[in-house]
Amino acid sequence: MTRTPHRIGVLATALVLPAVLIAPPASAAPVRLSLPAPTGPYAVGATDLHLIDRSRQDPWVPGVTRELMVTVRYPALPSGKPKAPYMAPGVAKTVAEGDAVKLGMPADQLDYRFPTHSRIGAPALGGKRPVVLYSPGGTLSRSHGTTLQEQLASEGYVVVAIDHTYEAEAVEFPDGRVAKKALPPSSIEVSKRVIETRVQDTRFVLDTLGLSRVGMFGHSAGGFTAGETMVIDRRIVAGADLDGSMAHSQSQRIFGRVADEGLDRPFLLMSAGDHSAASDASWQEFQRNQRGWTGETRLPDGEHFSFTDYQTLLPQLGNAPAAFIGTIDPARSVATQRARLSAFFRENLRQRSSDATSVSLSHAS
Repeated sequence: MTRTPHRIGVLATALVLPAVLIAPPASAAPVRLSLPAPTGPYAVGATDLHLIDRSRQDPWVPGVTRELMVTVRYPALPSGKPKAPYMAPGVAKTVAEGDAVKLGMPADQLDYRFPTHSRIGAPALGGKRPVVLYSPGGTLSRSHGTTLQEQLASEGYVVVAIDHTYEAEAVEFPDGRVAKKALPPSSIEVSKRVIETRVQDTRFVLDTLGLSRVGMFGHSAGGFTAGETMVIDRRIVAGADLDGSMAHSQSQRIFGRVADEGLDRPFLLMSAGDHSAASDASWQEFQRNQRGWTGETRLPDGEHFSFTDYQTLLPQLGNAPAAFIGTIDPARSVATQRARLSAFFRENLRQRSSDATSVSLSHAS
């Protein structure tokens, strides 16, 4: 839940919230948070995967093998299985503590263990299903994009959401271990290593799950990750960047390969507020070099975190600074994003499906 204005670079996710914010009294009970229900024809199932890359040492913590947590959401049969909580206990606690400081409210009033619309281990629908990967913004959790993930799953997609360990504020493993953020101070070189690590994470997930033709989208650094992975991995046939710079440094014009080289496959840009291709030099460079289809959808009265679940969660707290999620009506924001992403992947991915329904079942830890 951090950002710096103008999407200066991949690590620019910091937001200093106004000093005076609306906060409930200290004695108030936690607000009962919820996410918008998906509108597709299918129920949604979910399972978490613990993936270990034994060929790779973790780049942020010496002597540790790289481990990832992934959530797979998929179209499911109606089920009485329990609903998946929004976040694992250790992640919910860490994120609540950080958000509480920024929002000026006690951490015990933020309960990120509320139920989502996904049923844990619900029976999957059979047949071929198109697969879409999701990468979150810098320091954020894979959970922060649940609204869009559930929507795509309800429309028939298998959605694989990746946490980038030690970059995210917290990642919880099945044995209860919680890996907290361990990034060095921000720099251009650290930014390059962040994206390189994310690309390696993404390709490892593709390898492990046996995926050969997928789409990918992500918020902020996650959108940058989608583009950078597409440069070197043709298994991703369509990508979308939700308000993410493609630069390690805008001022020095140090851009990623996706901006410098472009792609020969379709790539959607989505922006908000004062950020757009008109203001982002890295996006301008990308558009000059792009050989495949590209287009931009902009939410002029939205903001950077309109493309996360904070768009609908913050208003429920009575605490929704415009610098964070803009002044856009949350329902309109969500509807616009859902419609645009659905149309994009329907046109560029759905006609060429991968049989990945088994992913949610056979790789569960």
